[in-house]
Parts: sequence; C-alpha cells; structure tokens
Amino acid sequence: MSPTKKRASAPELPPVSLSESDGVRYLHLDTPWVQGAMRVKKPYDIELAYVQRMMAWMLMRPAEALDDGHAVQLGLGAAAITKFCHRRLGWRCTAVELNPEVINVCRHWFRLPPDDERLHVIEADAAAYVADPAHAGTADVLCVDLYDHEAASPVLDDADFYRACHRLLAPGGVMSVNLFGRDASFERSLAHIAAAFPGETLWSLRPTREGNTIVLACREVPPLPRAVLAERAENIETRFGLPARKWPRMMKPVSSS
Repeated sequence: MSPTKKRASAPELPPVSLSESDGVRYLHLDTPWVQGAMRVKKPYDIELAYVQRMMAWMLMRPAEALDDGHAVQLGLGAAAITKFCHRRLGWRCTAVELNPEVINVCRHWFRLPPDDERLHVIEADAAAYVADPAHAGTADVLCVDLYDHEAASPVLDDADFYRACHRLLAPGGVMSVNLFGRDASFERSLAHIAAAFPGETLWSLRPTREGNTIVLACREVPPLPRAVLAERAENIETRFGLPARKWPRMMKPVSSS
C-alpha cells in the first residue's frame, strides 16, 4: 500500500516506521496500519495473505508463460511482489512509488535489491506513470495496491485511472487490485474497474479475514474453466510455493458488461 500523490494541504509524505514481532518485520506509514511485511528468515517469500492472493494473476497464464514477462507494481509497500517476481519468477520488474523513504527503507530493511537490467524502482506518481502513452501495452502484469497512511480506501480509484491501467496492459495481461471488501467503497471500486474493462474477464477472490478482496481484471484473456484453473494452481504451488491450490475455490466471475 502506498500514497500516490501529494496534496497542496499536505505536502509532506508520511514518515515510515518499522515494527517486528515473531520473526516478521512490518512497514508502517505513521500509523499502526500494516503497509507491508517480511518474514526475516524468508525475505523472498510473500508473508501477508492478501499479497499472496494478489499473485492469483498467475492462474491467467499458461505454465510456460510464467517464465518471462514484465511485472509493474503500483505502490511498493514492503516490496514483496516486486522481490518475488524479480527473484522467483525471473521477470523484468518495474515498481512505482511516490515516497522516497519507502524505497530507502525497502532497500535497507526489506532486502529489496539494487536496480539492475531486470529491476527498476521509480520514484513517481502512479497516476502519471499509467497515463504516460510511452508505457501503453508494456505490462504483462499490473499489481495495484495504493492506499494512504490511514489505509481507509484506495487513493486512485476512478474509472479514468482504471482505463489507463487497461491501456498499460499488453494483450493477455492481467491487473491485480487490492480492495477492502468489507468497506462500503468496494462495490463502487468494482464498478469503476468493470467500466474500464468492458467485455473483459474479471474475477473477484473471497475476502481475507482482514477484509481485503483481490480483483483480477484481464485484457483479452478468455474465461477459463475451473479444471484449467485447478491444474495451473497445482503447478504454481508446486513450483513456487504459493498457496495456490485454494485460489480457484475462492474465485468468482464478475460481470464487466
């Protein structure tokens, strides 16, 4: 989760703080709300349940298509998704984060590696990044986790933003969005996504215990039979250690008409 734009009334971005409990390090933005986490002894695993479910986009790709691609993350958090895609999948990765302190803390405390030929961490506004025509059609996967320090609702959440996200995706690409399913804004957010992805395949996962609901929005990906999802989930859990076998049971199609 991450702030994504400065406002005139609040020019300063919230300070970053850390906590640690039972071997897990947490990232906070000036409040007790958890903005990211890492198990210290397993820094390249994904610790939080909702972040694991954000990786359900992997079900939308054939097994052979998991070996290469470009993953874009909006809102760095504790860099769990970026680290996993970079190290475990071997993908090219771009992370967009407005707060330079978040980037610095991830480098020093959350084992985010330095930039290389496959990793680029950009200090920038997420809305500006997705709206840039130069980036259109460049992302095979787009992970969106954009919350302010209060973690109340998504900072960028209108149909125009999601339309820009659709343009950012390459054909066959998938957007994975973290929404609070128990918040009153969930249905509104889902309607905005559906409006931006007309006629496309959308899936919603069951909310986590904390209330996070992951929505998958595809570009030119046909609906998949349950048997195919289950087969792909088995492969993902075996190869990458994510709890993927249960994901198909959590998923339900969402109308984008």
